[in-house]
Amino acid sequence: MSDVVVIGAGLAGLTAALRLARAGRAVTLVTKGPGGLHLSQGTIDVLGYAPDRVTRPLDAVAAVAPGHPYASIGSDAVGSAVSWLAEALGPDLLVGDASRNYQLPTAVGALRPTALAQPSMIAGDAAGGRSYAVVGVRQLKDFPADLIAGNLARTTAPDGSRLAAHSAFIDLPARRGEADPTPLTYARAMDDEAFADRFARDVAAVAGKADVVALPAVLGVRRSGVWRQVAEVIGRDVCEIPLPPPSVPGLRLYDALLGMARAAGVRFIQGSRIVGFEAADGGTIASVTLAAAGGPRALRASSFVFAPGGFESGALDVDSHGAITEPVFGLPLTASDAGPLIPEVYWGPHPLFEVGVRTDDAGRPAGPDGAAVHPNLYVAGGIIAGAERWREKSGDGIAVATAVRAADHITGGAR
Repeated sequence: MSDVVVIGAGLAGLTAALRLARAGRAVTLVTKGPGGLHLSQGTIDVLGYAPDRVTRPLDAVAAVAPGHPYASIGSDAVGSAVSWLAEALGPDLLVGDASRNYQLPTAVGALRPTALAQPSMIAGDAAGGRSYAVVGVRQLKDFPADLIAGNLARTTAPDGSRLAAHSAFIDLPARRGEADPTPLTYARAMDDEAFADRFARDVAAVAGKADVVALPAVLGVRRSGVWRQVAEVIGRDVCEIPLPPPSVPGLRLYDALLGMARAAGVRFIQGSRIVGFEAADGGTIASVTLAAAGGPRALRASSFVFAPGGFESGALDVDSHGAITEPVFGLPLTASDAGPLIPEVYWGPHPLFEVGVRTDDAGRPAGPDGAAVHPNLYVAGGIIAGAERWREKSGDGIAVATAVRAADHITGGAR
């Protein structure tokens, strides 16, 4: 029997499992798939828009409305949780802090605010105005260098200066004869030092003059420091720009967090869903039911952390009649009818995505009266109500802060 069963292997689940294990708890992490980090930018967004662009996220966190997931946590605790994660991962994987947002270029040439980024990205920060040489690879269709450069050149930096950018391309197959390579194909090729050197020399030959050379985020997935090697060969700063999935920076975060969790003793079960639970006296959860290949299996623990994501992962369900439910524990939600919550305007706001589970101050699912539904069940991440995460660029910070809150309440504040 484990001390804690954590359900979900996204950012929230991995963070909770790691913190619990490092506090001495026996942890089992259960997930039906690899979580959402493979779809992410590989950065930690604390708060990017509120609704205007945010430059100091912790100040904006302190001003959120009641009912927002941050409101019951507080800006100090959010900053502490994010700092803990950054320290755990180390400066080779994450740099920055929650007090200031970087302004980083995207794969369409816009600027995106984020608090923590990978060191291979931060040279692209446009906070002080920059000139960019955006260099693409002919074989990599997900990185339109000319579109990125054109949009950056139309962009005003946060200090009011205009950015400058031009584009160039190299012709370098990652694997002979492959017609449509993904970013991951190139990232795996970059793990070979000789290929990375050839890539860098080809880029240097076409980059021209600019403050920073912007490249697709393919600078290695297993071998650390590929970006440093490439920057040294080119002779100036480089910045990676994240691409559509599969996300190479997201894979780096996932591999690092999962590796640290396993090293801390977390037992990892992937490929099976939690489909139900058994309750004990007082409404506590005695066990959760794993849909294993040989038949249902009960996983018992003293506490449980539920971090399954939200609508995007199927953790919240909408049926053909518009009824919204949470199918594993049957938790009460902030709304039950999707119909009135879907606007006619595509760009929203979309109140449907604010639907989720209410929590008490400890992070336990709460009913309409504010009382915990199950005293030993905690929730973290996207299932919590009150934020339109994709619009606010707040999902990563919410995941980390609520995961740390859950872990600390389970351990009594052990760090």
